[in-house]
Amino acid sequence: MLKLHVKDETSRLRAVVLGTAESCGPTPKLEDAYDPKSALHIKAGTYPLEKDMVAEMEGLAAVFKKYDVQVFRPKVIEDYNQIFSRDIGFVIDNKFIKANILPDREREIDAIQHVIDQIPPTHVFRLPEDAHVEGGDVMPWGDYIFVGTYTGEDYPDYITARTNREAVQYLAELFPKKKVVSFELRKHNTDPKENALHLDCCFQPVGKNKAIIHKNGFLKEEEYEWLLDLFGKENVFEIDKEEMYSMNSNIFSIAPDIVISEKNFTRLNAWLRSHNITVEEVAYTEIAKQEGLLRCSTLPLIRD
Repeated sequence: MLKLHVKDETSRLRAVVLGTAESCGPTPKLEDAYDPKSALHIKAGTYPLEKDMVAEMEGLAAVFKKYDVQVFRPKVIEDYNQIFSRDIGFVIDNKFIKANILPDREREIDAIQHVIDQIPPTHVFRLPEDAHVEGGDVMPWGDYIFVGTYTGEDYPDYITARTNREAVQYLAELFPKKKVVSFELRKHNTDPKENALHLDCCFQPVGKNKAIIHKNGFLKEEEYEWLLDLFGKENVFEIDKEEMYSMNSNIFSIAPDIVISEKNFTRLNAWLRSHNITVEEVAYTEIAKQEGLLRCSTLPLIRD
């Protein structure tokens, strides 16, 4: 049995589900794109190739091996994108919550059933049908659960709006002792530089008390300011629009002092090293073309 334990974003990682790029299918049709960044690359003819994405994910798997992290992979479904395991579920404390994701992606959860079967059934939860959530919007941080959301009346009009008010409410009821804090994210169906697909596209804690943040990803300035106050301005690394577009906030922590980051994030990686954080650099630019990066393709199960 797996003894789930995730209290935050950065404690020492022991077990993780890493997505797979094997048999991820042909380039989607433009009308089937789930996000504006994928659509941009489909139009430009630069949509990533399976062989390149498989190589990038193997590079990430090698880092996990180096740090002795137990890695689970989904069962491969023919011609199906299974890279972003973060979307399909998440762990808080000792509970596994199955995400209520886009209906087309239901098979992705089935493909990790061999992992879910190792969790006591009493610790596996499914959101009610009207509550939509994806793991990229949910971040446990000690006494807090940060949740990215969009509650505008036009929520149904945005394919990029993935987590709704009902999901925030459900998490507050499931974790009554935690402070669930939600953040309204900026959504755009066609301009990837004006779209924060998930909370981890514009914010992520790192180390013991630091964070990466992109101000424009937040619709309400006071919510961005609240985070600045919580972490302290001196502990926050502000990324600009281009860096957000390249997914600089979507790195992944193995421990408070070990981070996996994209090798092209030179400014961020220098900042992390200046705070005595070891940076394991990997190539992940092809996967990034689908508006997801390192945090998106990992689902932590056990942290110390």
